[in-house]
Amino acid sequence: MSLADIREMLDRKEIGAVELAKEYLKKIEETDGKINSYITVCAETALEDAKRAQTAIDEGRGGAFTGLPVSVKDNICTEGVKTTCASRMLEDFVPPYDATAVTKLKNAGAVILGKTNMDEFAMGGSSQTSYFGGVKNPYDTTRVTGGSSGGAAASVAAGLCAAALGSDTGGSVRQPAAFCGVTGLKPTYGAVSRWGLIAFASSLDQIGVVAKSAEDTGYILNGIYGFDENDATSSKLAMGGYTDKVGADVSNIRIGVPKEFFADGIDDEVKTAVLKAVDCYKSLGCEITDVSLPSLEYAVSAYYLISSAEAASNLSRFDGIKYGYRSGLGEDYSDLIKNSRREGFGNEVKRRIMLGNYALCSGYYDAYYKNATRIRTQIRREYADIFEKCDVILTPTAPTTAYKIGEQENDPVKMYLADIYTVTVNIAGLPAISTTCGYDKNGMPIGMSLIGRAFDEKTIISVCDRFEKDFERKEAVL
Repeated sequence: MSLADIREMLDRKEIGAVELAKEYLKKIEETDGKINSYITVCAETALEDAKRAQTAIDEGRGGAFTGLPVSVKDNICTEGVKTTCASRMLEDFVPPYDATAVTKLKNAGAVILGKTNMDEFAMGGSSQTSYFGGVKNPYDTTRVTGGSSGGAAASVAAGLCAAALGSDTGGSVRQPAAFCGVTGLKPTYGAVSRWGLIAFASSLDQIGVVAKSAEDTGYILNGIYGFDENDATSSKLAMGGYTDKVGADVSNIRIGVPKEFFADGIDDEVKTAVLKAVDCYKSLGCEITDVSLPSLEYAVSAYYLISSAEAASNLSRFDGIKYGYRSGLGEDYSDLIKNSRREGFGNEVKRRIMLGNYALCSGYYDAYYKNATRIRTQIRREYADIFEKCDVILTPTAPTTAYKIGEQENDPVKMYLADIYTVTVNIAGLPAISTTCGYDKNGMPIGMSLIGRAFDEKTIISVCDRFEKDFERKEAVL
């Protein structure tokens, strides 16, 4: 059911908030062992939140989120509940405060069911780098969920929460949503406060939403958007009303299809399904325009240089002294820090820290990092040119469907290249939404993405919703 349907059931008292929370917690207990989507399940606090929500409903004080059961990615701070970033480094870290997005949901009466699994410090594209074990795809438990918000996407796909908060640095909400057959929304950079989101790459990170439909992602975004004085990068341009255009006529929408996204490297079944979606929009009266993003070929290189450089800086605080994992080895201060970081971080995190430090070294800064920032500027210009003649851009979300666990984990370059269709959105700071547009021969979901102008989430949600209304989605069966 949609979040609006659940809301209606709660308000009509066809189901109680406590009863609803218990049903979700029961399902988590019975089925999450198969997919490992949660790191921490907050059974006791969830039931307490549900009791308060039911009281508010009974007294006529219920709002849009009162009693709705959601999950939160484990790199988003939750007061009194472990926030580990799926890393040994923060295995026992309990934040003394909530992230702004969590505070907004709690104040609105949402029920937090638990913290979802992810790639360590959000670094990875498969959700297999977690210190607590990898996440498995509800459609086929031998396959990956995508990353880094794999636990969030899997928890929604398996019906273990009504919706989930994730984070998106280079496609980390959209790619797992595509792999798990659900809908993932990455808002415009600055539309949602990053206060309380443990930083990976500060100029790219954005809290996003995973849900069963485009309308549901807008429903949740309505509760978490907005300027935050604690976050200097948050914007006052985010205006809300993200479901206002749902159900509106889309025949006047101009959709751009960039040719570079359909060149070599894309799986034939993915290409066919996405082009079929283009034909669907054409039949609805949308104007389809061929467009070009020439800098796409440089996007992955630019993204990993920028993100790794920022990660190297952000993760320097984890030294085993101030907080985080502390090694029992080391004869002096320097040895203690080295051993704590070596033992506390996994291989993928170490790889990106080393890459970032290398790119920032004297002698390499101009050749690598500075050129990456030039490419970022160029990509922004190319998107601006496209939006002069289009309202929305339609692309594949990923070049393939979910692959077998262990198939790419030992080939980081191949895994990095799999982000080619998503990273440009973060580089340009634009909003994008991914939804299912087909299934491959193995029954695995195929994702397509709709990219919009900055702070125009309303349009992409509306256009995505229109497609979903005509598309028959298959549910995952565990």
